[in-house]
This record gives sequence, structure tokens and C-alpha cells, in this order.
Amino acid sequence: MKKISTTGISTSGITRRSILKTTAAAALIGAVKTAFPSGAFAAGTGPEVKGVKLGFIALTDSAPLIVAKEKGLFDKHGLPETDVAKQASWGATRDNLVLGGAANGIDGAHILSPLPYLMQTGKVTQNNKPVPMAILARLNLDSQGISVAKEYAETGVQLDASKLKAAFEKKKAEGKEIKAAMTFPGGTHDLWIRYWLAAGGIDPNKDVSTIVVPPPQMVANMKVGNMDVFCVGEPWNEQLVNQGIGFTAATTGELWKGHPEKALGLRADWIEKNPNAAKALLMAVMEAQQWCESMENKAEMAEILGKRQWFNVPTKDVLGRLKGDINYGNGREAKATDLYMKFWKDGASYPFKSHDTWFMTENIRWGNLPGTTDIKALVNQVNREDIWREAAKDLGVAAADIPASPSRGKETFFDGKVFDPENPSAYLDSLSIKAVS
Repeated sequence: MKKISTTGISTSGITRRSILKTTAAAALIGAVKTAFPSGAFAAGTGPEVKGVKLGFIALTDSAPLIVAKEKGLFDKHGLPETDVAKQASWGATRDNLVLGGAANGIDGAHILSPLPYLMQTGKVTQNNKPVPMAILARLNLDSQGISVAKEYAETGVQLDASKLKAAFEKKKAEGKEIKAAMTFPGGTHDLWIRYWLAAGGIDPNKDVSTIVVPPPQMVANMKVGNMDVFCVGEPWNEQLVNQGIGFTAATTGELWKGHPEKALGLRADWIEKNPNAAKALLMAVMEAQQWCESMENKAEMAEILGKRQWFNVPTKDVLGRLKGDINYGNGREAKATDLYMKFWKDGASYPFKSHDTWFMTENIRWGNLPGTTDIKALVNQVNREDIWREAAKDLGVAAADIPASPSRGKETFFDGKVFDPENPSAYLDSLSIKAVS
């Protein structure tokens, strides 16, 4: 839309027709401002396209995309034809991103934060062909879970994974394989369960077999004995407890309080072709994150997510942990904890580069990326916090909710380890169990 000027009208030449034309122009500008109150068209042009093809996995942290769709926020920001399509697995998400929306794939997705980096480097794509990607926002903090099969209840395992060592050794001595399930190699769930096991003296590369299972299939697989432990997001840990199949040893917020989790990832070429649409998309998602953050909206949110077209699960499997009420399933219950999923609070939406630096460092730790990786350069390529800042400004986000720095500084984990984003090597050196020397 071209910016309409209402200046320079000669009063001597005013006619009824010119008044009508000027009134219509003013009405159009007013309509735009009403539909886009936060200034999506501040630059004078709207989105280049009417929609974007997005993917999601049935996990509670996909809520901002689903809520944006259900609440008409994509429409509000000029993207009424946005499609939010369920993906079968993270592997399917990757494959559809490689295809791109123009080839019947997707342009962006609710995604594991490390996955765009692994695609950017070609580490997880066919023929190792790099696919340029970008992270525009973090979708949430906290609220994943590490769950254990019921047969290990007597070990009393919680945050300290070492309580599983003897039981695992006994089972291995009987010729049985110990299986630790996660959702994608190098993804967040893989890194959480590896960190937890290693902190307890269990080498995830030697003492167990890590297997990949899509999130919605975790509970069914544990039910038939296909795994001993798993790490996944909600609502699957809560569903496991509700069905009496296993228990939660720890939530990931107990491993690292306020940790980053999923991201809004898009193909870099889509952003280059559609910069205004990318910002409009981000604004819609950010508004949805603000809505998701409100405790008053949790019950409605659980009902929305539980719908057949989204998760197809009972509302009770979603709601409890959304509010911070945790039934661990081993006799422990905690009400109104601060371990609930954050969507906006504490800078949850802002994609800190320091967090992506940790994700890359852990991928080096476990051999998914070479030790020679230029982490800083890679993070600067993929992390587009600059677009987030632009969107926040146009959305009218309070200055207090916009982080001053792309680094959140040093991070401390439950076992006392400290990650300094300015010195990843020192962190790696401090870890005794790792795949790199």
C-alpha cells in the first residue's frame, strides 16, 4: 500500500468530489490502523504475501502458533491465509522445511532451537546440503520433562540420575538394552536427557542406547516397554502419569531454571523475499505469546490445544503443568510451582544469542558439530534477534520487556556447572563426560 498524503490540498480548489476522496482515504488509513493497531504498516507497506505455511508438533510449546491461528492474530496482522499444519515428527518438520512452502512443504515452524543450526550447517539434511535458516523468536522457557518407566520407581530417582546406575547395570548384565528416548539427535530433548544422565555419572554414548521417538508416540512406546527413560515436552509427561505408566524424575526447569526451549524458525530465503510478512508473522506470534502467558487464559488454552485438529488429548493432560501443578507420579505432588511454561515472562520470547551459543556448545560436546565450529559466526548467521527488536517496537512492547543485550550472561545448572557464553571452551573443559576430548 502506498502511503497516502493528506497534505498540500488547496482550500480554494476544494470540491465535493475531493472531500469524498479525502474522506475515503482517511477512512482507509483509519481502517488500517484499527486492524493493525501496533503499526504493522508503519513503513507504508504491508505483508508481501497473504499467508505463510507453518508446521507444528503436538507439544504445548507450539501454543503461540495455534493460538495465533485460533484467535485471528494472523488475520489481524495481514496474513489471513496462514496455515498451521501438524507434523508427524521433527524429521518430517526438517524435510518439509527443506522442500519449502512453494514445493508443498512449509516455510517455517515451531521448532527445536538447535535444529535450524543443524540445517544451516547441513548436519541433518540429505547429502549434507546446507539449508539457510533463521530463528526469529523463542517460543517458551521451561516445562519439558524427563520421565522414567514404572519399574524404576523403587530407585527413588529424581534430579540425581546416579540412582539409576545400579538398576541399569543389573539390566545390562541380564543382556537387556537400556533405551533412552528423545525426539531428535542434537535437539533440546536430546541435550536435556544427556545432561541429566551425564551429571549422574551415566555416559549417554556408552551406558545407554539413545533412540528417536516422535513426541506423540512416547507414552505408547513406554507402555509396551520400548524404553526405560525419555525426555519430551508436555503434555506427554503428564499423560504418562495420568495413565499410570511411568513417572517424572524431574522437569527440565529443575535442571536449568528458565532455560530456552522451542523457537520460531523460518527459511532464510522466505524472510529475504518477504521481510514485511516475516515481521507481521512475528508480531502475531508475539501477541499470542502474551495471551498464553496469562494465568487467566490457561484453561481455555488447554481446551484449544486438546482439540482433535491440534493435539487430540484430554484437557487434563495439558492443564496441570501449564499452571505449575506437577504430579510427578511417584508420590510427589507440587502445586502452583514456578516451573510452568513461560511464553512471555522473563524475556521468554526474545531469542538470546547466548542461549543458542549453549546449544551449539552442547552439540560440539556430543559430536554433532566439529570442535572447530565458529560458534559466534554461526549464531550471528541464524539468530535474527534484530527482527524481533523491530517487531517489538512496532508492537509497542514496553521497554522493560525488551532485553538490553543479546546475552543473558552466565548460566548455572543444577549440578553447579556454569556456562559463560563468552568462554564456551572453559565450560566444555569442566565437563567430565563428553564425546570430545
